[in-house]
Formats: sequence, structure tokens, C-alpha cells
Amino acid sequence: MGIKSGLTSAAVLAISSGTSFAQSSVTLYGVTDVGIEYLSNAPSANGGKNLVRMSSGNLSTSRWGILGAEDLGGGLKAIFQLESGIAVDSGSNNGGSRLFDRAALVGLSSQKYGTLRLGRQTTPMYDLSALLDPMAISVRYSLYSSDPIVTGRADNAVKYNISFGGLTAAALYSFGRTGAGEVPGDFRIDRNIGGSLYYQTGALSAGLVYDEFQGSTIATQDKKDRRLLLGGTYEFGSMKAFAGYRWLNGSANGNVRSNLYFTGLRYAATGALSLTGAAYYTDTRQSNADPLMLVASADYAFSKRTDAYLTLGYVRNKGGSQLGLNGFNATSGSPTSVWPGSNQTGAVLGIRHKF
Repeated sequence: MGIKSGLTSAAVLAISSGTSFAQSSVTLYGVTDVGIEYLSNAPSANGGKNLVRMSSGNLSTSRWGILGAEDLGGGLKAIFQLESGIAVDSGSNNGGSRLFDRAALVGLSSQKYGTLRLGRQTTPMYDLSALLDPMAISVRYSLYSSDPIVTGRADNAVKYNISFGGLTAAALYSFGRTGAGEVPGDFRIDRNIGGSLYYQTGALSAGLVYDEFQGSTIATQDKKDRRLLLGGTYEFGSMKAFAGYRWLNGSANGNVRSNLYFTGLRYAATGALSLTGAAYYTDTRQSNADPLMLVASADYAFSKRTDAYLTLGYVRNKGGSQLGLNGFNATSGSPTSVWPGSNQTGAVLGIRHKF
């Protein structure tokens, strides 16, 4: 949801130069999402302890942003986006030293020729995962918990999207996804490439995406993490079924090979109430460390902008795995994982407003 300022370039430029050009618009938008979370077996200095806390960004990351577009004629538009994450519980900036940690880009858009964006932006892996994950890669208890790279963003990135009827294709190239690249003579350092295909017809949709990035130092530039994700959805009546698979072969951040399977069902119980159930199973290759995460969520919309939700989660760890409802392998004192060797139960009750 957004509130358009209704600015024309004539008004904008009248402030700076008194000259008018083609029509343009600027949109201020955002999400505030905060709730109370309970976690069992959260890591502490002396073992796993129960934790109750206020958590910001549960179904959606709390954020604000600015979108802009200028009509250049002939169906061509100039576009820009600036977006910053917010920790609503404390009022701080999620991005640390970054003001616009979520997006900072400019580009050109054409209905006929597609859209080209340059700057910090989401990867095709992120864009497709949000469509195929039953929990829409929500911050709390979703596909993101099992593999945070599915919500990847890349610095120094060029991304191109184009649609042909029901088919949408995307490609991305980053010269340094974390900002560590762009080194003279070593173009592979921190390089990120990706591409996706997504097809939708009637009740059925299916997608395939590939993501690859190199190590972020001279010593690790020949190492890479490669991911392939595919999945689909099918709507029948008031229900929508989800199923997907993610393959990982990685060496850039340690040697990791795994298969991740996920499935779920979303049910529109009424015009306001939506129910979702999902399961995520990680098969770690050459290991018995294979955790299972189960999630159930209820979302009630008071209006188009405001909703309340309750999300419940359970993780069963196996063979030494350390998956928490909010991620893998956190250090002692961090609530984002689970105490080693333990299972975890969690719940988050919150409210979200979009503007």
C-alpha cells in the first residue's frame, strides 16, 4: 500500500529551477510490524532457557521507502527506489551504517522491453522464493529460517526482468554482492549471478531459479555457493497448495551440501481470515543432521492495511543439527537459534500496518 504524493515534475522542478518536463510521481510507503514472541530452549550462558521478547518484523520486515517514476514517453519510464529497514521495538535502523539497507536503485522500465535496474536490490532467488514459500519468506518461521540466502540482496547489481504473457524471466549480475568486490584484476571476488523463470496460467504456477556467488576475499574467490530452487503452487477453491525444493552445493562459506524440501497449504477461511500450514525438511548430505520445522499461522485483516496474526512453530533437531525457528547455529546468548541438541517451540503474536 502506498500514499502517492501526486507530485508532477512541474511542481518538483518549480521548487528547484522553475522548469517543467514530463509527468512524474513519488510514492512514500512502508510497513510497521511488531509482536510478542515466545521461544523455548533459547541459547543462554548456562543452557537453553525460555525467552519472551518483543520482536520487530515478523510476517514482514518493518521498513519505509520511496518509489519514483518519470514518464519519458513512448512507453518508457525512469524509476528509482530507496528502502530502509526499521526495528520498531527500538526505533533503530536495521541496516547499521547503511541508511538504505534494503534497496537503493535506479533504472528504466518499459512494458514492451522489460525493466532494467542498477544498484542494491533483491536477487531473482528472493523474488521467486517469496512466491513459492507458503509463508512468503516471512521473517519469523519460514523458508528464510532454514536458508537466509533465499532472501538475498546484492550490492553493485544489474538486474533485468521481462514478461511474455504468463512467463516472466529475470537475470542478475553483481560486481560485488556484499561490497567486497570490484577489485582490480580480480573480478571474481564477491561476484553474484542469478536467473529465474516463472510461469503462471490460471490456477497453476511454477518457477525455477539459480543463484551463485563467489568468496568475498582474494583467498576464497575461487570458492562458490550454488543454489537451485524450483517449486509450484496450485489454487483450488479457497485453498492454495505449495511445494518446492532447494539444492545447495557451497564452499564459499564452508563446505555445505544439502537438500531442502518444503510444502504447505494456505486457506482463505473468510474474507478477512487466512490460515497457513507449512513444513520444511533439511537433508544435510553425508550427515544425519536433518532438522524438520513445522509452522502454523493465522492472519486476520481488519482492513486492507491493518492485520493481526498468530504464528506457531516447532523444530525437531536430529543428528546434532542446530536449527532454531529463527535460524541455524547461533552463538550462546543469541535468541535467533536454539540451544545445541534441543528442539524448539515458538509463538509470535503481533500486528502489522502497511502504509
